[in-house]
Amino acid sequence: MSYDLMVFEKTKAPKTRAEFIQWYEEQTQWGEDHDYQTIGVAAPALQNWFMEMKETFPPMNGEYAPTDDLLVEDAELENRLVDYCIGRDVIYAAFAWSVAEEAYERMRILAQKHDVGFFDVSGGPPESADIILPDGSKLE
Repeated sequence: MSYDLMVFEKTKAPKTRAEFIQWYEEQTQWGEDHDYQTIGVAAPALQNWFMEMKETFPPMNGEYAPTDDLLVEDAELENRLVDYCIGRDVIYAAFAWSVAEEAYERMRILAQKHDVGFFDVSGGPPESADIILPDGSKLE
């Protein structure tokens, strides 16, 4: 089991918690007609977020994944690998629980910086988990 977080394009997400949760469930059906490892399909703000996020938490798959040699050289790197699922309007990230606190903080800070929303998928029931907009306000 992983520690899961998501960022989203703020202009595409619904403005109420109930509608957002329904939209989230639709997004995570992964029904778009592309692979989910290519960052070029995502909205520009999400692409910018990803390019900075991968510097701390690299993807385990895709063109930006570290090489096997790099993983051998840096024993800590494997714990920081993330399974990113990249859609047009969302990026879902599955982290190791050992980095959960750091992942939450880094992802939230970069979400604000890059003007995208943030959803703490693993933060409890959808009715109470953090859904934070770029301005710092929460969906209620």
